[in-house]
Amino acid sequence: MSPSSPTPQSLSLILDTNVVLDMLIFDDPLTRALSEALSADQLTAWADRDTLGELERVLTFRDFPRAGVNRHEVFERYRARVRLAPEPTGPVPEVPRCRDRSDQKFLELAARTGAHWLVSKDRQVLCMADRRGLPFDILSPRQASQRLARP
Repeated sequence: MSPSSPTPQSLSLILDTNVVLDMLIFDDPLTRALSEALSADQLTAWADRDTLGELERVLTFRDFPRAGVNRHEVFERYRARVRLAPEPTGPVPEVPRCRDRSDQKFLELAARTGAHWLVSKDRQVLCMADRRGLPFDILSPRQASQRLARP
């Protein structure tokens, strides 16, 4: 964890789209601790117009709606769980470039909001976890859940 470890109540994070889907649609056991902590207001999750737009777009893919999944309801449930970051008015904080340009928005949002963690399943993002100079930790859902379980 970063040098000044936040308490769970002050922990803020960014969730990539696949993690959100795992939490709200697929009920992945690896995301349950995150989901429970968000529901209990023990974590603050941030989103912005771009990350919410990606979720909304992904929910229109042919794979959805799955049986019993209401795309609009899933989107609104997530929207109700996150804080909406203000649009940047100045330069976006410098962060390393992700190989997958479509994931850059998550890195920039994490830096812009001062998030402690960026939780992702994307290999292109996860391989950046050991980059120097990142002002946040990049974690898989398993790693994030393990950190939440620590006393």
